[in-house]
Amino acid sequence: MTPTPTGDRARSGSFWAFWRVWVLGGLLPVWLFTTFVATLARVDGNSMHPTLHSGDLLLLLKYPRWLRAWGLPTAYPRRGDLLIFKAPADSPYSYETLWGVRHRPYNVKRVLALPGDTVAIEDGQLIVNGRPLAESYVNDGVLNDQPPLRVPPGKVWVMGDNRLVGESLDSRVYGSVDLRDAAGPANLRLWPDPGWVSRSATPPATAPRPAPAQSASSRAAAEDRSSLHHRRSRGDRRG
Repeated sequence: MTPTPTGDRARSGSFWAFWRVWVLGGLLPVWLFTTFVATLARVDGNSMHPTLHSGDLLLLLKYPRWLRAWGLPTAYPRRGDLLIFKAPADSPYSYETLWGVRHRPYNVKRVLALPGDTVAIEDGQLIVNGRPLAESYVNDGVLNDQPPLRVPPGKVWVMGDNRLVGESLDSRVYGSVDLRDAAGPANLRLWPDPGWVSRSATPPATAPRPAPAQSASSRAAAEDRSSLHHRRSRGDRRG
């Protein structure tokens, strides 16, 4: 004679059925996808104007970051990429306080210099590896001159497209960004005006320009961060 299931066994069976259907079958694939493949990100701020505007919805690709971390072939990062990242932890400009909690928010800026590149600002012009960088996407802001520096291995130099005074906190203030603090590139806008965002940021194929006879006057700039609200599923980690 076969014994009938007890109440405990019935409840146990219901628990494992829930685990298989909802956790393994539903939540786990979503977590894996948003952690290792892609997720959504919303822009909050004006530092990337006129390219991006506050409220724009971007597709954040995470798999290039993981391919690089695992030593697999990838073109990431590329000059001109829109990068989502956390600013360096040792900079006071990297933090904000929300509901009484101090934290490092995610930011979106454009990658302008790669590991090993030399970057400088001369006479208001961004110079990478001794050549002016063609930047058709920026507005009519002003850049203060900065001496040349070499971007360390594993880091990138980022700036906002909005060059107006007070609109972008970027590598001019907190230095190069460690790629371990980056979530990945976000070059596709989903809403509004869906489409790829221009990555055009390359030095022209001409000889380096001669040093100017007289540099432009420096202007003090108090800059503000453009943070980014990052949609992520439960358990999403930056690593």
